[in-house]
Amino acid sequence: MNEQIPSSTVRVFIALAPPDDAKDELARELEPAYRAYPRLRWNRVEDWHVTLAFLGELPVAAVPPLRPPLADLAEARRPVDLALRGSGSFDGRVLWSGIDGDLDGLHRLAGEVRTVVRECGIAFEERPLRPHLTLARARRDDLSGVVEAADGIASFTGRPWRADRLHLVASNIGRGPGPIRYRDIASWKFTGER
Repeated sequence: MNEQIPSSTVRVFIALAPPDDAKDELARELEPAYRAYPRLRWNRVEDWHVTLAFLGELPVAAVPPLRPPLADLAEARRPVDLALRGSGSFDGRVLWSGIDGDLDGLHRLAGEVRTVVRECGIAFEERPLRPHLTLARARRDDLSGVVEAADGIASFTGRPWRADRLHLVASNIGRGPGPIRYRDIASWKFTGER
């Protein structure tokens, strides 16, 4: 009998999530690519998100102190108006959809989120924000399909939507076979004026 040993760490990031109708709109646009490139590792539509800060693998005990300051940040901030637009690839391995709309507001929000994380004493790799939504990854043994799929949706322009919640998310990456799965640890509605 194999007993699952609970992990003392969790892989964490802070993100925004498009509403279901915006995700569905892009998923319909992707239908030809799903059929043409079945060997790509497609992310589940319900897991699509825009990462503001990737914190990596953290001790489970480091997560609860993030909640109050992130809740305060969301309470002080107004929603950000965005849209999904175009596509591209990172190194021919990762297929993504671009983000359009209030990019200045998105960059300010990401900066504030990262400040909160640092103030909580959590060290993380601070990469420049490249607003995108990851759609699929190529398999290590088969790099075909990503660039072609990106070309197929390059002209996509989705409807505008409002990112009205801040999400603290955990992922199961590296925790066994199967697709990557994400779950909200907590989320907070943006209710502020700034």
